[in-house]
Amino acid sequence: MMKYQYYPVNVREFYRSAIAVILFSLMFSCKKAEPKDEGLPLPVMTLQEERAAKSFQYLGSIEGVENVAIRPQVDGILEEIYVDEGVFVKKGQPLFKINSQPYQEDLKNAMANVKVERAKLRKAKTEIDRIKPLIDNEVISKVRMETALADYEVAQSSLDRAQAVAANMRINLAFTTIKAPVSGFIGRIPKSIGNLVKKTDGDPLTVLSNVEDVYVYFSMSEADYLYYERMKGDSTSKKMNSQVKLVLSDGSEYVKRGVIDANSGQIDKSTGSINLRAKFDNPDTLLRSGSTGKIIMEQIYPNAILVPQGATASIQDKRFVFQFQEEDSTVVRREIKIEGRTGKQYIVSDEVLNPNDRIVVSGINKLANGVKVNPMRPGQLVVDNSTTTMQ
Repeated sequence: MMKYQYYPVNVREFYRSAIAVILFSLMFSCKKAEPKDEGLPLPVMTLQEERAAKSFQYLGSIEGVENVAIRPQVDGILEEIYVDEGVFVKKGQPLFKINSQPYQEDLKNAMANVKVERAKLRKAKTEIDRIKPLIDNEVISKVRMETALADYEVAQSSLDRAQAVAANMRINLAFTTIKAPVSGFIGRIPKSIGNLVKKTDGDPLTVLSNVEDVYVYFSMSEADYLYYERMKGDSTSKKMNSQVKLVLSDGSEYVKRGVIDANSGQIDKSTGSINLRAKFDNPDTLLRSGSTGKIIMEQIYPNAILVPQGATASIQDKRFVFQFQEEDSTVVRREIKIEGRTGKQYIVSDEVLNPNDRIVVSGINKLANGVKVNPMRPGQLVVDNSTTTMQ
């Protein structure tokens, strides 16, 4: 029969040592696996002062600086049309011809009356010369001289009246040829050769537009006008730009800048707006009367603090950003005052934020006051606890 030898003390020591090793290993592995709390990995940007412009847009209508409605000054049959619609004409160039024959006859008749009255004047002068020596010799009374002088004055007045009628007939005859009063482009011509034209016609023969320079008429609200008047003479860094831009109907920006040179002077009570006028050079005659566009006015901020719109959160009527605190890597919510926008950025007041402050750019829906953040460059993503740059 086999005999077993027992080692009670040594076995207990063995198990005690094994358990201690296992517990130590578990504690070490747990401590090693516990991650360090570095905070939410979110992009953070540093604010800087930048040049920015706040824009104001207004719908405008374009007109040439000279828009002349060409109307007939005499009645008659339209005999000739020397120009076509849309062509450029120079000042003094003939445009239309009205049948002049009736006015030529009127002038001949008026000139004949002038000759008759001039003859009567000569006759009256001859009578004065005839009776003067007789009066000097007291052959006839001085009353005859008074009568002769009166007849002479009547003849002189009749001649003057006849000459005035002749001059008027000459003017009417000249009006049968209608000439361009200014240089510009011909508009629509509703009449055709053979039509009767009158001075009382409602529609003009055409409209002549001088578009070497153009006016853009637009209106703004009373509140905008008061703001514009205050800021255009402001001596601070937020001065309103004296020049304005023009965006055409196709969305392109006109190459020249304009200047606001006039306003209507009164607020329209029915609309609460005021009309203004901006003048633009138009050397290439690209702009034409009747066109439309948008006037862009800009307020310049040479040292603005810009915040991306996506970096803000809205609560009721207030806007907030989350400012990153360097000392403990936490964020705090700050209310901001928006003064305007440029592109996809807000122009904010410097009452809360200052240059070199840091704010969280995105992921702000995950944040609250005191949340710890691991700051990253804007444009980076976290993938399996490592960073990769967005392409």
